[in-house]
Amino acid sequence: MTRLMTATALAALLTTPALAEELSVVGSWSGLPLHKQYEAPYWTETLPDASGGDITVQLTTHDQMGLGLGDVFTLLGQGVYDVGMTVADYAVADAPELEGLDVPLVALTADKAKAMVDAARPMVEDIFHDRFNSEVLAIAPYPPQVVFCNADISGLDDLAGKKIRGSGRMTTKFLEALGAEGINVSFSEVPGALQRGVIDCAVTGAGSGYSAGWWEVSTHLLPIPLGGWDSVVTAMNLDKWNSLSSETQSLIKDTIKADFEDPAWASAQGALDNDIACLTGDGECASGEARSMTLVEATPEDMAKAREILESEVLPAWAERAGAEWATRWNDTVGKTVGVTVPVN
Repeated sequence: MTRLMTATALAALLTTPALAEELSVVGSWSGLPLHKQYEAPYWTETLPDASGGDITVQLTTHDQMGLGLGDVFTLLGQGVYDVGMTVADYAVADAPELEGLDVPLVALTADKAKAMVDAARPMVEDIFHDRFNSEVLAIAPYPPQVVFCNADISGLDDLAGKKIRGSGRMTTKFLEALGAEGINVSFSEVPGALQRGVIDCAVTGAGSGYSAGWWEVSTHLLPIPLGGWDSVVTAMNLDKWNSLSSETQSLIKDTIKADFEDPAWASAQGALDNDIACLTGDGECASGEARSMTLVEATPEDMAKAREILESEVLPAWAERAGAEWATRWNDTVGKTVGVTVPVN
């Protein structure tokens, strides 16, 4: 009888599917299109379905959890959750070399931004391994980070003397080089700060500003990508990643590229055009009701001045923060892709 029971138990074990892999996932801003259109469907539907139910996901977002933005990847590396995603710029205090992923004004189209990210990706993977004990799964864009002002502006020069909330450290350094005052205000606090005059302008994605109602407290839109594309990195705790089978790793890498990362990039340029139309009423808005912000077109002189400041002041200062090794590596990859060279001492 004992032998029969043992044989039966062994047979049952061999024919029972492996226990489901449950992943705890912390997404980016819950109210923005990237999360609603791509992140949430991928983690809650696409991946579980592709795994045949072997992978289940518990999904929340960092704003729903009340996490400090600079803590998302630090906590990920400590294993507090399995997968985390947020804007790379939020983590540059712990990894200044990561600023090189999303440099302002060097990519004016989605295709160019994608080429820049592809060139930077090996660097980013090494940074996340070393700094955050994490495996990079995807890098997806928010729309270009443009300028919302609750002030009458007609071009780039009018930003001088203004109090402006930047979207990252390199953007803030750029604004200060223009003669503006960089003010540290969180994304959720921007509308109140604009309304009260704590700041005159703020930088964020056009779609993010539309979704968050910044058009209610700002009058002028300057759609020059002063803040780059605010790349959002998705990463998995490295210990968790290494515990997965090679088949599961391949499934995640393949599906996240095909069903999250690639579609997000494919829609990026069209999203920018739509978002500007929605904010200004200049064109057709497919996202809802068009608003009436004043569109301030950047002139060739604006762009030339911005590029000169970037190359002569902003990037050399970053090279000092990141170190010569990272600056050289950036020159050999991203720099060659976008036609920019950072002086390295």
